[in-house]
Amino acid sequence: MNFREEILNRVVVFDGAMGTMLYNRGVFINQCFDELNITNPALVEQIHIEYRDAGVDVLETNTYGANRFRLAPYGLREKLRELNLKGVEIARKVAGDNMMVAGSVGPLGSPLEPLGKISPAEAMEAFTEQIEILIEGGVDLILLETFPSLPEIELALQAARKITDLPILAQMSVDEDCNALFGTSPEVFARRLQELGADAIGLNCKVGPASMLEAVERIAAVTDLPISAQPNAGRARVVEGRHMFLCSPEYMAEYAKRFIQTGVRIIGGCCGTTPAHMRAVVSAVRASSSGRIDNISRRISVNEPHGTEALQQSEGKGLTERKPAGPDVWARKSAFAGKMAEGKFVVSVEITPPKGWKYTSKLKGIEALRDMGVDAVNIPDSPRATAKMSCLAFAVIVQRETGIETIMHYTCRDRNLLGMQSDLLGAYALGIKNVLAITGDPPKLGPYPFATAVFDVDSIGLVSTVDTLNSGLDLGGDSIGSPTGFLVGVGANPGAIDLDKEVERFEMKVRAGAEFAMTQPVFDPATLRVFLKRIQDFRIPVIAGVWPLISLRNAEFMNNEVPGAQVPDSLMERMRRAATAEEQRSVGIRIAQESINEIGDLVQGIQASVPLGKYESTMEVLSVIPGFENGFRDYREKKASTANDPK
Repeated sequence: MNFREEILNRVVVFDGAMGTMLYNRGVFINQCFDELNITNPALVEQIHIEYRDAGVDVLETNTYGANRFRLAPYGLREKLRELNLKGVEIARKVAGDNMMVAGSVGPLGSPLEPLGKISPAEAMEAFTEQIEILIEGGVDLILLETFPSLPEIELALQAARKITDLPILAQMSVDEDCNALFGTSPEVFARRLQELGADAIGLNCKVGPASMLEAVERIAAVTDLPISAQPNAGRARVVEGRHMFLCSPEYMAEYAKRFIQTGVRIIGGCCGTTPAHMRAVVSAVRASSSGRIDNISRRISVNEPHGTEALQQSEGKGLTERKPAGPDVWARKSAFAGKMAEGKFVVSVEITPPKGWKYTSKLKGIEALRDMGVDAVNIPDSPRATAKMSCLAFAVIVQRETGIETIMHYTCRDRNLLGMQSDLLGAYALGIKNVLAITGDPPKLGPYPFATAVFDVDSIGLVSTVDTLNSGLDLGGDSIGSPTGFLVGVGANPGAIDLDKEVERFEMKVRAGAEFAMTQPVFDPATLRVFLKRIQDFRIPVIAGVWPLISLRNAEFMNNEVPGAQVPDSLMERMRRAATAEEQRSVGIRIAQESINEIGDLVQGIQASVPLGKYESTMEVLSVIPGFENGFRDYREKKASTANDPK
């Protein structure tokens, strides 16, 4: 079979995840998966057989990490040749004459100079070494996959093109904003990979189908090369300490059709996908047209959900019954705390820090929210393990420039215990009074997988740390002089897959000193009620999350790829019935308003998100809260007056 001819004539289906299948068969992630080619070839062969039987066209060799730099820590540098040749042999044996074999080549595992120690020349040598062996073994094409960095895949592609005329498929990985490492856009890397001689280009890993679709559309707008899409089975969820991907085969198949409509010629699966997923994808592909679609219809872009950890809720009967003890003490902590202590309904809005150093564009929206009556602004801490302005710096700026209080999210990912204590003391000195303690997304889930994660403690330990500072001591038991007076909150996930574990951890957070909780977006009030009932014996004030759905794609993304954000079928159907983008936005706003009306008496407040920076949509959602309707009307009148001003 000729890969170049095949992708011109039809849609070609690659296999799914090898690592996921190995992990499911008991191979732990601290082992070298590539070594299994020689230590347990039967297991690798069996997985290839299952993908073959699912109907895929191409098998990828189990050699993703079989380069000198990734093998060295396992003491396998000298076995590089054997591992790669054996990987090809196993795949070729299963493929026979009716399937193609792609030689898998991944990144080197460490950043290049100047961020790391690998020089461009050393990188070229490493890529050349592995690719030559894969060619010797008899692969049909070279697959460069899961490269987050354009400079690194450029070196890999140049190395491959120097030594072979075999087809080369070059695949980058992008974040939820559709950017590769260092903010490289799909338009930039697509053009560059085409210039360097790739036969096909595309994406794999990092994100699920919904986020990948938008990036694919952008690639299709700037290249005439065949495009590949090999998404994860959604976003990783942690279940009993294990990262799991829970998108169904049916969901993956539905997006396979959408990829084809966008012009994709190569479809596969990455992390979390299994033979069951690929069997469904094969069926969808075979039932769809294999011709490339030249006129790509633009869809509404989906902004990945805010990256706060699970935001927690506690059970209750009514707002006025949720008075924390010691209102005078709470009032001294912050205005936000004082309002909750009085049993009043509080409203906050989450605003993500800017990606760069300029922040003024966000202040206008924050000022409008303040004028409407919003009590506080939540500031996430590098959500989804992406680099943004420091949450501490942005929180200080927001308070200084707008006068509204902030709730600073703080994660355990990036600092050790010494740095945490220093940051928290500095934050309090700078006027930050409210903190939300979050464990944080691991760097491996973000665009900097080589970054080091600290995690000296998790969110429970962080709550205890804040509580200790509030007692006037550091973690060593030494006095810090005047104690801090933080109001400390925590996150929780009412829709957690393992609800028992979630409730157990929530109780531990409360015992560690948590004083209020914030939740994931609530789409199903029944789920919230169940969770609240489970935590009624250790309840603290709860602020429920509300997410205005802005499109059908956004609703599908939330329902399938965001842990805990369960969108009921009835709401999904309402979104589907909305024919236009504006109708979908309107329906999403109504759904959010209905949610507030239904859950308002169960919780102490609402935390709203601002999807895609649409402040007005969020304000419209909040207008159903008593006292907010006038603020929203004043905002619209002011906006109309400004628009009609001839100046």
